[in-house]
Amino acid sequence: MIGPTSQLIGESPTWLSAQEHVSRVAPLDRPILVIGERGTGKELIGERLHFLSRRWEGPFLKVNCAALSDTLLDSELFGHERGAFTGATEQRKGRFELADGGTLFLDEIATASQQVQEKLLRVVEYGEYQRLGGSRVLTTNVRIIAATNGDLPAMAEAGTFRADLLDRLAFDVITLPPLRARQGDASLLADHFARRMAIEMGEDFPGFAPSAIAAIEAHDWPGNVRELRNFAQRLAHRSMLMHPGEPVVFDPSAMDPFESPWRPSGSRKPTSRSRDAAPQSPVLAQPTLPVGHDFNAQVAAFEMRLLDEALAASQGHQGRAAEALGLTYHQLRGLLKKHEYGRKPGKPKEEAGTPLTGPPRPAM
Repeated sequence: MIGPTSQLIGESPTWLSAQEHVSRVAPLDRPILVIGERGTGKELIGERLHFLSRRWEGPFLKVNCAALSDTLLDSELFGHERGAFTGATEQRKGRFELADGGTLFLDEIATASQQVQEKLLRVVEYGEYQRLGGSRVLTTNVRIIAATNGDLPAMAEAGTFRADLLDRLAFDVITLPPLRARQGDASLLADHFARRMAIEMGEDFPGFAPSAIAAIEAHDWPGNVRELRNFAQRLAHRSMLMHPGEPVVFDPSAMDPFESPWRPSGSRKPTSRSRDAAPQSPVLAQPTLPVGHDFNAQVAAFEMRLLDEALAASQGHQGRAAEALGLTYHQLRGLLKKHEYGRKPGKPKEEAGTPLTGPPRPAM
């Protein structure tokens, strides 16, 4: 299969169900709507629909409807004649003409103007259109796959999107689950993106520590896969530079690259503090985990981060790690067992069969 579809990574039931839906409708030569939040992979799904269809040898062209003004979008889709508007010095073919025999992916379809929607309706219904500024009727054989993160039925009710166009585009609708609904997929994707960053750096990726995996799975990821990709690569890059060869431990500062005590802010209010006031606890002053949707998962991630840091500081010696955390050796062992250390990525010594060092045994 082609390169882009290889990025459709995931093993969660909700994601696999969406992929099965794609496979069922891909061979049907009908318009398809792909709906999902930003960053859920709508464009990749569009590519998969094309390359699993009978049109796979034909062109696959993409147009972002939100990136162009009404006139430019009209020209981009349907072409224009010379003199159709200021700057149109020669005839130009549009995407419908260039994509003949293949697939046209219309991203952010909800932003198209009423005029463009009307012309789209005629293409979908009859395969006919006219170039901007032209009078000759042209024909095309193009399959349309449209995508949006908007509520098209609500827009049709409000009159901002043509209901008749919606009826024709929605032969079938694929709704992609957000990353927060794909249990286990966030850490799989993060590992994939981090390994790509390691390749760029010419390094071997040591894997994420358990605390990092737990924090990644606990976060909501409102930007979905796009946000996760940036975070995972940023975190891996920082960690491999500062701690080469060590498992990547979660760093909350990698969540927001703008975070800084000197960050400019017009809304920041001046604060004052008494000289005698006690200094604020650093743990309370700065959150150690991203805001997520699962309290228990974030508590577990915090515990695992403390374990990771203590074991790293003690070079894997569990007795010294327990002492640094204010725990007994058996309490530390209980936490390691609770969080399944030795069976998760980031602990190569235990996985290889070499246990971490414990306290010395008494002489017999």
